[in-house]
Amino acid sequence: MWETEARNISIGCVWPKNNRTARGTEMLQDADYQFRFLLPELAVPALICLFVLLTVFSLAVNALTLSSIGRSDDPSWQPRFTFCRNLMLSDLLQTVTFGPAVIHCLIHRRTMVSSSWCYVQYFVGSASVFTSLVTITCMALERYLYVCYAIYYVVILTERRLRQILAAVWVYSISISAVMISLLLLRGAEDKSDSTVTMGLLCEPDVLEQHMGSPRPLAIFRKFFGAFTLLLCLLVHAFSYFRMYKDARNAVVPFNAVNVKARRTVVFYCGMLFLQLLPLLIKKPGPTATAAALHVSLLILLLVPPCINPLVYGLRNAEVRLALSSTILSPCCYDDRMLHCL
Repeated sequence: MWETEARNISIGCVWPKNNRTARGTEMLQDADYQFRFLLPELAVPALICLFVLLTVFSLAVNALTLSSIGRSDDPSWQPRFTFCRNLMLSDLLQTVTFGPAVIHCLIHRRTMVSSSWCYVQYFVGSASVFTSLVTITCMALERYLYVCYAIYYVVILTERRLRQILAAVWVYSISISAVMISLLLLRGAEDKSDSTVTMGLLCEPDVLEQHMGSPRPLAIFRKFFGAFTLLLCLLVHAFSYFRMYKDARNAVVPFNAVNVKARRTVVFYCGMLFLQLLPLLIKKPGPTATAAALHVSLLILLLVPPCINPLVYGLRNAEVRLALSSTILSPCCYDDRMLHCL
């Protein structure tokens, strides 16, 4: 009798393990099926190479720019350096969150599984995107003050105000992301899908919200603050660059070459702004082949801005190039007029 009871107990203890194994196998099969629906096998190696290239390039150029530009002896350069460092930090955070996750899914040929790491991607990704967008908006205002109010520039953008602005940028972005993840966990738990496998390679908002049943309060909140931030960014850029171009044109009317250069600069930064905003403008429809293509395109576009931001807002500026040169060539120091080798 004791032997029979022992066998029954041991059999009963094996069942949960078998159930966990079966559920794990079923989950992986579901993830493999969703992956095959998203991507043809022939496209996977090319996408792996593309995402690895974007991730490595973004990490390298952002880390180099962030570590090279420090404090400037010229107070008029310090605000630009401060905003540039903040943008590089946000881009690094975005790249580390998005790049490895997508590469892991592509290598293992399966979609993202809903887990704690998925919620971390949702929170950190949303916060970094909002931070980059608001930082670029502040950089447009900083250029406007530098060009149009050069006499009062240093008085307006003091170190204390710069710290307050950066703190407000991060508090704004993190607060929005915290409310979004709270609404997702509270409201989405009621309509959550039975499957633990999402329909994407990354837990970006559309994918995770669809998996959680598309909670209406979250959709309203995200669209409202997303539209508000987007509109604010567009208005600030339009106002700042229009005023800068207008003042520069009035000041140097006889010099057509200068006007052409100013016009090209404005068009260039407007194009870079559009590229920065493009991931926010893509709306993914239902589970169709078009939706799969848009999802992959969105993932690529999420990694493109962190690659170009250091080049556009960092290395393109003479002050930043000067700081990079002085860091790389440590025996030499630069001022704003000439190079002095020690």
